[in-house]
Amino acid sequence: MDAKTKAQSDQREGGHVVEMQRRRLLLAMGEVLTEVGIQDATVGRISKRAGVSRRTFYEVFEDREECFLAAFDQAIERIAQEVVSAYERERKWSARIRAALTVLLEHFDAHPGVARMCVIETLRAGPDVLERRKRVLGVLTEAVDEGRAEARQGNEPLPLTAEGVVGGALAVVHARLSACPRMGELGHEPLIDLVNPLTGMIVHPYAGPAAARRELDRPAPKPAAVVENGTKDPFKGLSIRFTYRTARVLATIAEDSGASNRMVADSAGISDEGQTSRLLRRLQTAGLIENLGEGHTRGEPNAWWLTKRGEAIHATLTGAEATAR
Repeated sequence: MDAKTKAQSDQREGGHVVEMQRRRLLLAMGEVLTEVGIQDATVGRISKRAGVSRRTFYEVFEDREECFLAAFDQAIERIAQEVVSAYERERKWSARIRAALTVLLEHFDAHPGVARMCVIETLRAGPDVLERRKRVLGVLTEAVDEGRAEARQGNEPLPLTAEGVVGGALAVVHARLSACPRMGELGHEPLIDLVNPLTGMIVHPYAGPAAARRELDRPAPKPAAVVENGTKDPFKGLSIRFTYRTARVLATIAEDSGASNRMVADSAGISDEGQTSRLLRRLQTAGLIENLGEGHTRGEPNAWWLTKRGEAIHATLTGAEATAR
């Protein structure tokens, strides 16, 4: 390997390590916010939860608010993909509102840490987070105000109706979340139970009381099983040091389940057969991969698959959602 190629390889590996550290810090931020709130979410506490030093934190983020903002942006991006898709599948405005609300509240029930961050902790954060929150609420307000097309001529809602409705709906969700220190605890009422009353509240000023009553009388969506905490860090307690090459190996196995040692080596750029075997054994011992092939006992090549934890770590690194095999 010449000097230029090595420098490029080192640069790629360094960039990948920084990205891994960034994702771990974002996961840690979500966990810490759920447990202690933004006031007590110190850089030291976040760094400790992520398993990195304070120095590493400041190499990735300028301060705590920048980390919070990045975590909030990531959460909103993922929620928006689900909500917009549900909203656009429907033609009638009231059906769009119901579909979007259903997906949003289901997401919040499944990811309680995200719910608390988006609804409660953003109000306690700094000016940049508050400004980003204001923009998100502006998008929601515009979607609600599309209901003007369903209002009878001469009976259109007042100019601030959409803003008031969005604020009211958010206040209801805020109150439900605030009533329980941590979502998912015994006695907590699922947010999905609010779909009918919130849809009726939003529809009422645009389509009238009869339309609102129809929304209230619809069959209520069934609560899904609540995930204990959607922000848990799959890296926590990992027995091996994670590097760019390790991530490449996981990516290879994720793309080609059942990959042999040779396939892994070729994709990860490892020329030494012994090095490949040692790395695969370390990953196997750490519980990230498993060998489902016949192996050398029958003269067959190994066949490597990701375990559930391996899938979770790969999904975290790629920004995708882990799916159970």
